[in-house]
Amino acid sequence: MMKTSKLLTIGLSITGVGVFMSGCGAAEQADPSSDNSHTEETIKVVTTFYPMYDFTKNVTQDLAEVSLLLPAGTEVHDFEPSAKDVAEIQEADVFIYNSEEMETWVPSLLDTIDLTEVLVIDASEGIALIENEAVEEHHDSDHEHAVHEHDHEEEHGHTIDPHIWLDPVLAQEEVNTIKAGLIEADPENEENYEVNADTYNQKLEALNQEYKEAFKEAENRTFVTQHAAFAYLAQQYDLNQVAIAGLSSEEEPSPAKLAELSQLVDQEGMEYIYFEDNSSSKIAETLANEVGVELALLSPLEGVSQADQDAGVDYIKVMKNNLESLKKSIR
Repeated sequence: MMKTSKLLTIGLSITGVGVFMSGCGAAEQADPSSDNSHTEETIKVVTTFYPMYDFTKNVTQDLAEVSLLLPAGTEVHDFEPSAKDVAEIQEADVFIYNSEEMETWVPSLLDTIDLTEVLVIDASEGIALIENEAVEEHHDSDHEHAVHEHDHEEEHGHTIDPHIWLDPVLAQEEVNTIKAGLIEADPENEENYEVNADTYNQKLEALNQEYKEAFKEAENRTFVTQHAAFAYLAQQYDLNQVAIAGLSSEEEPSPAKLAELSQLVDQEGMEYIYFEDNSSSKIAETLANEVGVELALLSPLEGVSQADQDAGVDYIKVMKNNLESLKKSIR
């Protein structure tokens, strides 16, 4: 469910004079053959990190100017927006983020900007989030996960797993939430946003079906990861994620934890331990060397470089690569 927010009045400044657009008059006056035909109509959207950017771009196509606040390689949790970043968000029509559990700096940011001028979209709104304890435990396949209904006004004593986007089914929910917010900000393009979101969600559903088909007959359903980023994906496909560290990719496991994992890997006959492309693989390498198994890449998709994007790498491409990597263990 989208949270209640003030309707956005889209103001565009031309030669220092505030001009307010209503209805579709401006669109009718624009010359569709002109390269600048969308300049005065296009809303500005700022997204936080890559999945939010990719989801939004697939909904807007060329109907909005979408920017990415955090480039690849930036630690999303620890990021602190600069004065320039704050100004960029304030000047936007829409600001989109995943959740306060991922972008922990967002609540402070929202205290500094005029929310009557910027429509804020929390893409995780309405999704049941997994509590930290359920992520880190070695659990049975019935997946009796503790969940937490997402409510920003509720005080909770647990760290909540924010990695929602790594589940292709929940990704579709985030796309729908983003779509609803964009329609609120730009109602004239409602039909286009609806069509674009539906088209993209069909691709995400096809991805979901690929995962389901790949794992439906698997006997080994356990995989070992560098940190606990894949609980939503594991829950969706009845898999068992065992994390070397917790929700932080930089968390150092205790010697007792490493010994426990070494025993598990040996007992289960595992051949791979998964490391990530956005942080040091030292911890995974330590365990892999200790038990004599190989490393394989499993991306949490927190960033995709511009060079990779230009080469055609996107959310679906990376998730398909993750699927092929997981097939090494889930079989």
